[in-house]
Amino acid sequence: MFMGEYNHTIDAKGRLIIPAKFREPLGEEFVLTRGLDGCLYIYPMDEWEAFEEKLRVLPLTNKDARAFSRFFVAGATTCELDKQGRILVPQTLREFAGLEKDVILAGSLSRVEVWSKEKWSENCDYDDMNSIAASMENMGIVI
Repeated sequence: MFMGEYNHTIDAKGRLIIPAKFREPLGEEFVLTRGLDGCLYIYPMDEWEAFEEKLRVLPLTNKDARAFSRFFVAGATTCELDKQGRILVPQTLREFAGLEKDVILAGSLSRVEVWSKEKWSENCDYDDMNSIAASMENMGIVI
């Protein structure tokens, strides 16, 4: 399980340090891809394979299913940590997520989310948690 929020920077070559707490659960090889809300997702290989299986059973005749699958798979890349605990984020993914310098890595249970600091601030507005909690209750999540 991934949890916690870490502030890092991405260098001019696109190298990003992965927090030490995330390295062991990610394993030797993992997948980096586009995520929802303008961030990137990092999946350990077993979680990626489980997600991939769900995508495989989507009907090819459904346009939304094809777009959904394409969104995640076409931009996906496998990653390995270098000796300094960094990964190389491809230019296309850096552009998608707006990663320029300041980056937030946030644990999100089965994956890690990679955000530009600016987008993190925009998307993590918790001012209306009562409304969000009510929405979760409709999905069976009651605290």
